Amino acid sequence: MSNKPKIWLSSPHMGGKEQEFVKEAFETNWIAPLGPHVNAFEQDLCNYTGAKHAAALSSGTAAIHLALILLGVGKGDKVLCQSMTFSATANPIVYQGATPVFIDSEEETWNMSPEHLEEAIVSIMKEGEKPKAIIPVHLYGMPAKMKEILEIGKKYDIPVIEDAAEALGASISGKKCGTFGIMNILSFNGNKIITTSGGGALLSDNEKFIEKARFLATQARDDAPHYQHSEIGYNYRLSNVLAGIGRGQMQVLDDRVSQRRKVFDFYKNYFDEKNKNKGYNVRFQTEPEGFFSNRWLTAVFIDPEKNKGVNREKLRLSLEKENIEARPLWKPMHLQPVFKGTDFYGDGTSEKLFDDGLCLPSGSNLTHDDLERIKAALDEIFV
Repeated sequence: MSNKPKIWLSSPHMGGKEQEFVKEAFETNWIAPLGPHVNAFEQDLCNYTGAKHAAALSSGTAAIHLALILLGVGKGDKVLCQSMTFSATANPIVYQGATPVFIDSEEETWNMSPEHLEEAIVSIMKEGEKPKAIIPVHLYGMPAKMKEILEIGKKYDIPVIEDAAEALGASISGKKCGTFGIMNILSFNGNKIITTSGGGALLSDNEKFIEKARFLATQARDDAPHYQHSEIGYNYRLSNVLAGIGRGQMQVLDDRVSQRRKVFDFYKNYFDEKNKNKGYNVRFQTEPEGFFSNRWLTAVFIDPEKNKGVNREKLRLSLEKENIEARPLWKPMHLQPVFKGTDFYGDGTSEKLFDDGLCLPSGSNLTHDDLERIKAALDEIFV
C-alpha cells in the first residue's frame, strides 16, 4: 500500500459559509431539532428544484419510508423498485411489511428499465394484484427515463416515488430531478454532492403530503397541551444545526455540479484516447439528449473480453495499491442475501453492470495533483 495521502471516492466539500450558519444556530441557542435554518433550508430546496413543498429530514431513507406511509403501503402490498441501487431504497418497503419487486436496468442510463417495469406490472395484475408504488432511482446522478416511467405509472394508475438521493442538480429538459414523482427523495449523506453530515428531504407539489410528513416525522404529536398521540410517529426531522450546514452547501451546489462534471470529462477524455489508440473499450453511462447528469460519481464499465483481460477488480486493486479509493457498482438488490427469493423482472443487465462496473474517485475537491496520481495509476493498467 502506498504511503501517499488517501484519495477518496467522494468526500465532503465545504464551501465556507456553513460555519456562519452553524455559529448563528449556537448563538441563538437553536440547537434542538427544527428552527429557522430548517425552514430556510426547505425553502432553498424548493427554490432550487422548483418543488412546491419540502420537509427536511434525518435521512433519505426516512423520506422514502414516509412516502410509502403516505401512500398507504402496508402488509402484503407490492412495490416496484429499481434493483440497481443502494439498499436504502428498498429497506423501507420492508419496514412497512410490504414486498419489493425488483426491476432490472436498461443499458443506456443504467436505471430502471421501462420495458421490464411494464412487464412486471402486467404479470402482477394478471394475478389479481396491483402494485402500490414505483420507485426509480437516478443512479450516480444520471436521470432515469422518467418520461417513459411516468407514462407507465399513469397508464396503470400507480404512483411514482422518485429516488433522487444521488441526483440533486441533475435534470431532464431543464426540469430538475426531485420534481418528477408524486413524492421525491433527496439525500445529504456525507458522500453526496452536498451534505448536511447526515440528512435528507421529502419533496412534493402536494402540500398535504408534506404537512403530514412533518407531523409523522416529529413523533406524530397531537395538537394538545400534553403529550398525546393518535398515530405512530417517527423521530425523522433534521436538526437546525445540520440545516445550517445545508444552507451553506446550497450556495455552492452549482459549482459542485460543474466540478463533478469536469472530473467526469477528465476520465472520459482519458478513456476515449485509450479506446481509440490502444484498442480498449471502456464505457460510461450515456447521457441521453435532454438529460443533464450531476455526475455525482463517474462509473466505468469494463468488459474484460473487450479490454485485453483488464477487469473491474484488477483495476480496483491497482488503484487501492496507490491508496486511491474505487468501489464496485451497487450490488443489485435481487442478488442481496436479505432479499433472496424476491421477484425480479429483467434480462441480467444489472448483474453484468455489477460484475464489470467500477466507480472512480469523483469528488469536487479533487486537485490537479490528485488527478495526475489517478492518471499515473490508470496508465499502469491501460498500456
